[in-house]
Amino acid sequence: MQEIKCPNCGKTFVVDDSGYAQIARQVRDSEFDRALRQRERDIAEAKEKELELAQMRQKEAFDRALAEAERRVEQLKTQLAGSETEKQLAVSEAVGKQAEKLAEAERRVEQLKAQLAGGETEKKLAVSEAVREKEKELSEQATEMAELKNRLARQETESQLKAQSMQREYESRLKQKDEMIEYYKDFKARQSTKMIGESLEQHCLSQFNALRMTAFPDAYFEKDNDARSGSKGDFIFRESRGGVEFISIMFEMKNEADETATKHKNEDFFRELDKDRREKKCEYAVLVSLLEADSELYNNGIVDVSYRYEKMYVIRPQFFIPIITLLRNAALGSLKYRQELEVARNQQIDILHFEENMNAFKEGFGRNYRLASEKFRLAIEEIDKTIAHLQKTKEGLLSSENNLRLANSKAEDLSIKRLTKNAPSVREMFDAAKNESPAG
Repeated sequence: MQEIKCPNCGKTFVVDDSGYAQIARQVRDSEFDRALRQRERDIAEAKEKELELAQMRQKEAFDRALAEAERRVEQLKTQLAGSETEKQLAVSEAVGKQAEKLAEAERRVEQLKAQLAGGETEKKLAVSEAVREKEKELSEQATEMAELKNRLARQETESQLKAQSMQREYESRLKQKDEMIEYYKDFKARQSTKMIGESLEQHCLSQFNALRMTAFPDAYFEKDNDARSGSKGDFIFRESRGGVEFISIMFEMKNEADETATKHKNEDFFRELDKDRREKKCEYAVLVSLLEADSELYNNGIVDVSYRYEKMYVIRPQFFIPIITLLRNAALGSLKYRQELEVARNQQIDILHFEENMNAFKEGFGRNYRLASEKFRLAIEEIDKTIAHLQKTKEGLLSSENNLRLANSKAEDLSIKRLTKNAPSVREMFDAAKNESPAG
């Protein structure tokens, strides 16, 4: 039994072990729930801020990429427009040159006509020369037109290739942005967890060892190698203060590679984890899982599944250290009550030992008393028998004394006269003897 004093009314009342344990558990659970809610709010706020920051960065990067793509599209349009203008200028220039050449040819024809008036021969020669020059000019013009067409075709082809290249580049950037959006969506579930080339268990062990000497110098965190019951967890965390263990957690790690033909969900592992927790006498059970990666429930943070199994939580790997810190701080808040409860339990044990010793002494004393009492009773009975025998002896002696007294009285009353009362001859002899005696 333990006395507890009310801090409000000052009244002192006594509770047994179960009542005291319920009070301690209520205080501990209350503080744990308050700390858990505060931690959940802090984690939610931090996650929301990180998500907002990531969204802002993503939006800025997307806006920059979109602006760059629009600028490149405008450049491409400008280049296309410039190519069209260049083509039109080239055509205009070619047409102008052709018009000039035609004008020059007409001028020469007019000159030749004027010269024809001077002579038929000169006229024929001039006509022939003019025809040759004209054919040559037409040939040159045809060649220039073909070259111009080829150059325009090449420029158009180059413009189309540039446009296609810009389109592909724009589509590639859009694809990269879509991939980045998908990455940030996935980032919500996986955030800063980096497990390239290592298992989930090794990742969690590395995270803990990185903080062991600074945050958990007195804690026990090792692999669960005890499979005597047929199953075992992955890790066990324990911590004590002043000889009192105030926190113990059974950890189970599951990633995508741990899926089997019959187990694809987190809840498929709850029963076995709860069994391991109870067999290893741990207070809490935590499933660190990468299963159900698209589940909004498990991606939101620490999930309390104690409605299915007592004191069980499901977390993503990035919450491995926070869940230990959260449960540990909540348990530290109740450490004082645990220590007081341990002292009370030790006192109760001392009282039980004292009572056991007292009962053992009482039993031994009672047994010895019974044995002594039995011997006393037997001795008293023997004494009573002896007294009764002595009383009979006394009565016999008293009876003998009475007879002796009577005999003595009779002896005192005895005389010659009485003796010779009925014997006259004897009396005469005594009388004769008596008479003779003075003379002699």
